[in-house]
Amino acid sequence: MKKTLFTAIVAMSFALAAEAQLLRTTVAQGEIEGVLHEGHALYKRIPYAEAPVGDLRWKAPVSKSPWEGVYKADEWGARPPQAAQGGNTEGMSEDCLYLSVETPAKSKDEHLPVFVMIHGGAFSSGSYAGTQESFVNEGIVYVSIEYRLGALGFMVHPDLSKESERGISGNYGLMDQILALQWIHDNIAAFGGDPDKVTIAGESAGGISVSILCASPLCKGLFRGAISESGGSFWPVAETRGGNTGICTVKASEPEGVAFQKKLKAKNMKKLRKVPFQAIVDSTQGLFWPVVDGYVITDDQYKLYQKGEYNDVNVIIGTNSDEGSMFAGPMPVEVFQQQVKAAYGEWADKVLEAYPATNEMEVYFAASDIFRDGSFAWGTYAWGNLQSKTGKGNVYMYYFDQNSENTIVPSRRGGASHVAEMPFIYGYKFGNGKMTETENHMLSIMSKYWINFTKTGNPNGDSLPYWTEYAEGKPTVMIIKEGFHLGPVQNQQQMDLFEGFFGSKRK
Repeated sequence: MKKTLFTAIVAMSFALAAEAQLLRTTVAQGEIEGVLHEGHALYKRIPYAEAPVGDLRWKAPVSKSPWEGVYKADEWGARPPQAAQGGNTEGMSEDCLYLSVETPAKSKDEHLPVFVMIHGGAFSSGSYAGTQESFVNEGIVYVSIEYRLGALGFMVHPDLSKESERGISGNYGLMDQILALQWIHDNIAAFGGDPDKVTIAGESAGGISVSILCASPLCKGLFRGAISESGGSFWPVAETRGGNTGICTVKASEPEGVAFQKKLKAKNMKKLRKVPFQAIVDSTQGLFWPVVDGYVITDDQYKLYQKGEYNDVNVIIGTNSDEGSMFAGPMPVEVFQQQVKAAYGEWADKVLEAYPATNEMEVYFAASDIFRDGSFAWGTYAWGNLQSKTGKGNVYMYYFDQNSENTIVPSRRGGASHVAEMPFIYGYKFGNGKMTETENHMLSIMSKYWINFTKTGNPNGDSLPYWTEYAEGKPTVMIIKEGFHLGPVQNQQQMDLFEGFFGSKRK
C-alpha cells in the first residue's frame, strides 16, 4: 500500500513538473510540442527551413511552411551529410535544417536571455544535437542550429551563379545560419525568450561563422552579443586560400566547382542535383569554404571593420596556446621550408626566422605555431584591435593555456590544443574526462563568464576575477592557466609579423 502510494505521488509530482514547463507552444508555422528533459522543456527537432533537396539543393534556404496539427519535436534531426566517423553513415540526411530549443521558462512572458550555439567542424562536419543544462539552469534559453556542410553547403559553380538573381553561388551554409537566426528572432518569445537578448556563439568554424555574421548586413538586429572561440575571418581577399592566407571571391572559386562536377561525371546541374549525397561526400577532397560574394560576405572583413561597417555588439573572443598542433605533424625540414615558401612567398624568410626549426620535431612545433597564429590568433588579434578603435561594443579577449587531461587532442608541449577550452565552459568530457580540483574550479569561473555575458553583455560578476575590456598595447587579455590573470597579447612578435604579411596582401 505504501509503495503504491509513493509511486502515485512520484507520478503526480512528475506530471505537475511537466505541466509547469512550456512543453507546448505556438510558432509561426503552427503548434509545436517538446519533451521534458532535466526539468526543462526541450524541443529537439524544429524545422526552420524546407529540406534543401531536389531543386532546392545548392539554393538559398526557404522558410518552413506552416504545418497542420501539433508538430512533435521529440527526436533529434539527422546530421548533415559529411565524412562518416568510424564508417558510420547512419543518421545523415540532406533534410537537416533544424534547430533545438531548451528553455527553463514556465510561461511565454519571461523574456529570458538566449544563447545560440553554432557548431564547428571546418564547415565540413559536426552536428547541432545536444543540450546545455548548466546554462539553462541559470535562466538562459539554449538554442543550437544545424546548417549545410561541405560541398552541399559551400560549393561555388558558374551555373549556380547564373541561376541566382544576384549572380552568385556558395555560402549556402551561412545563409542557413542567418535564416535560423531570423527564425529565432521571430519565434523565441514563444519559448519564453527575449529576441532582443540573443547572444550567438561558436568554436572553430562556428567561431569563424560568428565572425562572419558580425560583419554581415543580413544579420542587423538579430543578436546583441557574440562569442567566438578560435575563430575570426579577417583574411585578405585572394585568388586562393593558400594555406589560410586568404578568402576567395565567387569568381575565383568557380573553377573548383566545375572540377568537382567533372569528378562526379555529371553533365549539367540538373544531373548534379540528382547525384546521391553520399557520392558527393565520398568524392570531396579538401575543404569547401565561405567566399566573398557581395551579399552574405560583402568584402574583406578587415576593411569593413576599419570603416565601422559591421554589427557593433559586445564580444568575447580568444584562442588557445597550442591549437595549431591538431593541424600539423613532424616532417623533414626541407619539406617544411618548401611549404612555407609556397604559402608566404617573399615573406617566407621572415616566417622561417620567426618560427625556426632544425629537425622534424621542431618542424612540428613551428608548423603548429604558424597554423595557430595565421589561422586563429591573428584574426582574433585583428578583430580586437579594430573593434576597440571603430566600435562602441565592448571587447573581451582571452588566451587559454591550460593543459588538461580532459581534452580531445593532448598537447605535446604542455599547452592547450584546439577545442581544449570547451570543457572549461560547457563541461564537455573528452578522453578520460578527468579534471583536477583546480580545473573544476576554473570551469565554474569560465562558464560563469559566458553565462554572465549572455545575460548582461558583460562577463564580470561577484566573486569572479575582474575581466577588463581589451585595449591594444595594454595588459587586458585574460590569460587562463592554473587560474585567471590579465596580461598582454601573447606572441606579440608573431602577431606583428602576420599583421605585416596580411597587410602586404591587402594593398
